[in-house]
Amino acid sequence: MQKQRTGIAAPPPEHDAAGGALPAAVAQKGTLVPADDPDFALAAPAASPKERSEGTARRTVVLAVAGFAAAVLALAAVSLCVGAGEVGASGVLNYLLDRGGARSDPRLALVVGDLRLPRTLTALLVGGALGVAGCLLQAVTRNPLAETGLLGVNAGASLGVVAGIALLGLDSGYAYLVCAFAGAVVASGLVLLIAGRRGGGSPMRLVLAGSALGATFGGLTSVIVVNSAETYDRFRFWVLGSLAGVEGFGELGRLAPVLGLGFLVALLVARPLSALALGDDLARSLGHRPPVIRTVVAVGVTLLTAAAVALAGPVSFLGLLAGFLARAVAGTRLAARLLLAGLIGAAVLMLADVVARVVSRPFEAPVSVIVALIGAPVLIGIVRSRQLASMGMTEPAAEERASGTAGRGVLHTLRGRLPRRTPKPGRVRPADTFVLRRGPLSFLVARRATLAALLLAVVLLVAVVLSAYAGQSDMGVTRTFQAIFGQGDRFDVLLVQKFRLGRIVAGLAAGAALGLAGCLTQTLARNRLATPELLGVNDGATAAVLLSVTLSATGTFGAWWAGPLGALAAVVVVTLVSGGLGQRGYRVLVVGLAMSALASAVTQVALSRRSLSSASSLYVWTSGSLNGRSYAVAVPVLIGLAVLVPLSLAVARHLGVLRFDDATASSLGAAPARTRAVCLLLAVALAGLAVGICGPVGFVALASPVIASRLAGPLRVPLVGTMLTGAVLVVAADTVGRIAFAGTEVPVGVVTTVLGGPFLLWVLLGRSAATRV
Repeated sequence: MQKQRTGIAAPPPEHDAAGGALPAAVAQKGTLVPADDPDFALAAPAASPKERSEGTARRTVVLAVAGFAAAVLALAAVSLCVGAGEVGASGVLNYLLDRGGARSDPRLALVVGDLRLPRTLTALLVGGALGVAGCLLQAVTRNPLAETGLLGVNAGASLGVVAGIALLGLDSGYAYLVCAFAGAVVASGLVLLIAGRRGGGSPMRLVLAGSALGATFGGLTSVIVVNSAETYDRFRFWVLGSLAGVEGFGELGRLAPVLGLGFLVALLVARPLSALALGDDLARSLGHRPPVIRTVVAVGVTLLTAAAVALAGPVSFLGLLAGFLARAVAGTRLAARLLLAGLIGAAVLMLADVVARVVSRPFEAPVSVIVALIGAPVLIGIVRSRQLASMGMTEPAAEERASGTAGRGVLHTLRGRLPRRTPKPGRVRPADTFVLRRGPLSFLVARRATLAALLLAVVLLVAVVLSAYAGQSDMGVTRTFQAIFGQGDRFDVLLVQKFRLGRIVAGLAAGAALGLAGCLTQTLARNRLATPELLGVNDGATAAVLLSVTLSATGTFGAWWAGPLGALAAVVVVTLVSGGLGQRGYRVLVVGLAMSALASAVTQVALSRRSLSSASSLYVWTSGSLNGRSYAVAVPVLIGLAVLVPLSLAVARHLGVLRFDDATASSLGAAPARTRAVCLLLAVALAGLAVGICGPVGFVALASPVIASRLAGPLRVPLVGTMLTGAVLVVAADTVGRIAFAGTEVPVGVVTTVLGGPFLLWVLLGRSAATRV
């Protein structure tokens, strides 16, 4: 008797496209069959390509986590065995296992128990905190290049330490810890308050508020430092970041609850933050509140970063590096990224700390420099690989080339189908313009832009007169104005033209060069926040000038030409490493940030190695200063401007077209690649000349194009207006710096930085910011 079967009978054999019978496992997929019948035993369905890809990615993440965890353990063991005290691995193992009463040995207790073990645990927790904080910040801002200093935490901590030293007379490590933590929390709280007033804490407002407030706090720090040599002597070593001062578990024990709370916030916010990555509307539909999520993330980042800065100083670049590497390995899986970022941060910081102990014995190298030396090549290697596209970080230039090809094809088809029109005689003159004729020549002049330029010229003349008037003399404004043109009393003419006017001319040249460089860069990048600093121009020029000072016999500033050469060298390196001037996406930004981190670290080390008097004067120059500048420096730069400005005006017509995409610019007869290369070289040369005169003056290249565009109108590239605006800003800031404090001069770069932060907030966080960014 045949055994009765239960269930649904199997359908007839299915066939593939070629007519052959499919395997039973495929033919019976989705049917219900007896579990104990071998005739209907189901094979596992074949995995789809998507499932195979997800499985491979999951295995990659697991292997990466296991590999970095093993690396952390290995580096922790090496950190315990390396350092001062001549205690090797056997002595450390005896102390940890308490073999033969090793823990009662005062030498082992001091070296291992009080120095190496607390230092290793501090490196582990600080590195993990900075890595997790960087990953959280990159996720909440949707910016893979965000770093932990973005919320103004580092700047607030620095200001807190400097204020504690200068105003309260504090000089202990615990006092630095308290001041750094308090300053970091206050700075981050102000950022959250400003960013959440109107926009609900949107990513753009969070980034801009942090950048602006961080710049202002940095300027205030410089104001205190340049007025107190003793404060600078202590600050220049703390700002490098180091674990050398960790002794015992006292400081770590006080901040361990803060770190634990920060890690707990990161763990709890991982799932809501993943929903936020899908967009605010979809996150709301899933029951989340985006403003609350961003605020909680910012609080967690503040707790982690503030505690880390308080323990080890401002170790910059580590949060960016750890978050970027975690994204490259784990992709969009936020929980895995957080775990990987913590492990990567801990591994990199412990490796840097071990290297810092052995690379320059018996001294210690700054940890931040080692982190930059380790992280910069790694970042550059990632952006040079194919991993960039898998991270969702595509190159705009490539996209525009593809869209441009399609756009030209459609445009050609439409031209063939549309009826041809006979052109009308004569040309239509654009609105708000008039024609200026002089013999056979004629010029098309924009009314609003011309009036704006004339207004700025008058303001510049007033600023020059006031700058020449300000000082220790009893000359009035009228006598000063006459002395500028060589009239009046001979003593007045000598005082103004010999001692004051040379400095003013240097400021005019530097401001005009910075303004024009900023205008060219912002037009090329189509971004109001773009400056030549993104390409490492300022840091490269600064490092070159400091190198020339170090190699010179007198140790003075005679090699102003080192600024342009350093800027050019930095851009050449960035261009070669990133793959050419046509790469305008994340590749150039990451390479520029890496090179800037390296150059900045070298600059800080150079300052820490010099004597106090030499380092103080160099620090003033690196803040941006016109002190001691005269015609000897201004005249060569003016000659350079006489060559570069006409070239910039010659490409101004093509600059206006570059505001559109490359396809539109090409269809209008422009050559985007060639124009971009020429403008970039001009911007680099101009920024290098400015740094050679007065050092890296901040915010002028950013603010000048914005102000000039508001005056001249948004339809034109205001090259002349930008030059005049930059000159006004530098001359006015130098005047304020000379008269703000009696007997003390504040560098012009410090003044522009302090005032530039509120300006950035006003311009970019106003009601019509969307139309200006």
